[in-house]
Amino acid sequence: MNESYDERIKSGIVALVGPPNVGKSTLLNSLLGQKISIVSPKPQTTRNRILGILNGPEYQIIMLDTPGLHKARSPLNLEMVRIALETLTEVDAIVFIVDVTSPLPKGKNTPTKYLQKAAKPTILLLNKIDLVDKSKLLPILKTYEELYPFSALLPVSALHRDGTDLLIAELLELLPEGPRLYPEDIPTDSTERFIVAEIVREKIFLLTKEEIPYSTAVIVESFKEDPAKNLVTIHAIIYVEKSSQKGIIIGKNGVMLKKIGQTAREEIEKLLDQKVNLKLWIKIKKNWTKNPRFLKELGF
Repeated sequence: MNESYDERIKSGIVALVGPPNVGKSTLLNSLLGQKISIVSPKPQTTRNRILGILNGPEYQIIMLDTPGLHKARSPLNLEMVRIALETLTEVDAIVFIVDVTSPLPKGKNTPTKYLQKAAKPTILLLNKIDLVDKSKLLPILKTYEELYPFSALLPVSALHRDGTDLLIAELLELLPEGPRLYPEDIPTDSTERFIVAEIVREKIFLLTKEEIPYSTAVIVESFKEDPAKNLVTIHAIIYVEKSSQKGIIIGKNGVMLKKIGQTAREEIEKLLDQKVNLKLWIKIKKNWTKNPRFLKELGF
């Protein structure tokens, strides 16, 4: 076994949880210094649990980016919330993230109710402080301080990496000593196929409206490398639930599909550091968000 695996350092697993669209994926990408988790302004962009590996000379922090905690009804959304809640039972510490521009929680229905059962050391992260007047932070801090016994309360801007060093310092106080769980040179355990499918899905989130992003799924069917040409040919299928959604994603004269493919290809080329030939097909799979077998195929 590699010697680095045997050394005793601060080593542990941390869950990034909170309501939808508070900046969990942005935080993970900022800490890693590269994008492994897709981001959009729309809530519930993250569907699966994404693992990021943060390495330092004396620590390795395994961070789990989870789907947003929300009131779920459809099988897909129920599965997303189940993944987030199940993650809380598997970790050494929790980072609970809230958006300081959102209304403060009231009454019994507060997002911190999910933390009670987990009973793990938890840091509260007040994210997006770059969007509010600093004088408004104190009452927000006091409100959350009364809701739950957090180990620390930290105002940050994940987007601008403001306050993230303090977060690492606080986490190192909470994590146990142990060996490195992963090699130091990998930022995630996600496969290239998974990340490519997520990039395509992100572009759909960014370029389409209303229910379209939530009714689409992406599966990479083939991934063929040609080292002689420094070229990767990728075939991916975009699944939708209705023929009308298929028409919207294709767009007039195929313009929307071309835009999705072009913006995705540019990002995939940066990821793989190779030329990419990305071919997208659209298939209708009626009510796939309610189909347990298909959800399993997607990795749930």
